Amino acid sequence: MCLVRGSIGEVARDRAVTDALAGLASETGESVIRTWTPPRQVAFGRRDTTADGYTHARQIAVKRGYDPVERAVGGSAVAYTGCTVAFAHAIPLDGGRGGIDSRYREATDSLLDALDDLGATVSHGEPDRSFCPGEHSVQGGGKIAGIAQRIRKRSALVGGCVIVRASDTSAIADVLDPIYAALDLPFDPNSVGSVSTAGGPDDPEAVTRAIEAAFAPTPDPPVIAATELTDYDGP
Repeated sequence: MCLVRGSIGEVARDRAVTDALAGLASETGESVIRTWTPPRQVAFGRRDTTADGYTHARQIAVKRGYDPVERAVGGSAVAYTGCTVAFAHAIPLDGGRGGIDSRYREATDSLLDALDDLGATVSHGEPDRSFCPGEHSVQGGGKIAGIAQRIRKRSALVGGCVIVRASDTSAIADVLDPIYAALDLPFDPNSVGSVSTAGGPDDPEAVTRAIEAAFAPTPDPPVIAATELTDYDGP
């Protein structure tokens, strides 16, 4: 197990670090976990890009101060405020694509354990008309987190986002409400929750460290600075 720590202020370079995790896991044969606060952005899913209102949705993000980006996995738009925590767990594969469901279960259980240790009252699931709806979600007074998975030939990348601060619930609802309307998707602004409103800390750093510990329980794992992977050119 290896840890990658740190955030990059530039969206494209920060995303390049996460893209490098799968290659690093393939190269070393060891799992890699990154938990961090990405810069402010709205990440659109592949299905969003085919909607008639996609161009307008991107314009809305820009007007509200969010960089619009496209992610490789499905689902719908997710907003990162700069205080939203993200995690990405790269897992080497032995040549098969099996284990998808077990990786989802393990990631969900690890996230639930981390938030429970922080004092948040959370459970598996989500309220109706949530952002980026999916069965691999965590809720507590609203949707707090969603989990997605991307599989490559030699590795899998399981990741998600976690809303931490109560103030971010309104910020995320404010930007996603018109975006989902432009994409003609259902969304209830009141469905957004946070770790702090569920009883946990209002501190992204505390949430980052708790998630990191839940995914990487081995003592003193090696640490790589995110800045070392911005130009990674592995497999």
